[in-house]
Amino acid sequence: MNTVVSLKPRPRKPADLLQLRIELAWIKPAIWRRIVVPESITLGRLHDVIQYVMGWSDGHLHEFEIAGERYGIPDPDFDWGDSPRSEKRIQLKTALGGMKSFKYVYDFGDHWEHRIKVEERHPPDPSGVPIFLCIDGANAAPSEDVGGAPGYEAFLEAILDPLHPEHQEMQEWAGEDFDPARFDLLAVSQNLERLKV
Repeated sequence: MNTVVSLKPRPRKPADLLQLRIELAWIKPAIWRRIVVPESITLGRLHDVIQYVMGWSDGHLHEFEIAGERYGIPDPDFDWGDSPRSEKRIQLKTALGGMKSFKYVYDFGDHWEHRIKVEERHPPDPSGVPIFLCIDGANAAPSEDVGGAPGYEAFLEAILDPLHPEHQEMQEWAGEDFDPARFDLLAVSQNLERLKV
């Protein structure tokens, strides 16, 4: 008697969703975003999501620090010591290994450290389509190349005080409409819609 073996791959179970809170370190008032992503998201794709929700332009190097490991884009020209592991195929759930918090550093010169906390786990979307959502947040992200947290503090002093000697220069540099207290959830959500799976 011959046995028939099915070679059809089993359908993959949709990934649970993780609700993450992302907050820039050392800045008051807090600049933060709350997002929902599939736990199967690669760290490379999570980097893209963070860039979108924070309003960064992805013009600088970055790195994740999770459970004592470094993940990023290995570059022998810029790595002194051990290179980070490639983020390209590592899924968030694998890197976390049960941890509930980790760091993401963007722009090694300005050192924008993002503290990321896993707040909740949700069941997968019934459609099975991976989703990226921003559901809340507060305050505008700093302009890039402002000099990190200390530079941003000095920038805010100048831009918020019309009598400050650098007020006009900083306002021109950042744009007349820069408002440090603004967070536009709709605009962030529309940006995320452009991010393809």
